[in-house]
Amino acid sequence: MTAPEREWCPALPPALTLRHDTVRGTDLLVLPERVVVLKGHAGTVLGLCDGTRTVRGIVDALAERFPDAPVATDVPLFLDRLHREGWLR
Repeated sequence: MTAPEREWCPALPPALTLRHDTVRGTDLLVLPERVVVLKGHAGTVLGLCDGTRTVRGIVDALAERFPDAPVATDVPLFLDRLHREGWLR
């Protein structure tokens, strides 16, 4: 993880909303004119993207919750992909 990645505090842009669909039992990322159904723990990861935590802080929090998961490698890649899509600032 590079220095800028460690210092970046990802957050959802104001036009995007994270919601839980109780009917489907899954998290949704609601964008203008589009809804993305999140799978696995993606909603948990995005729930930590509040603009106050660094990527390292998010990884550390998730590593505590899911000690056997490869969060140190998977989460930064996931966040970078969402950033490139314009879904994180």
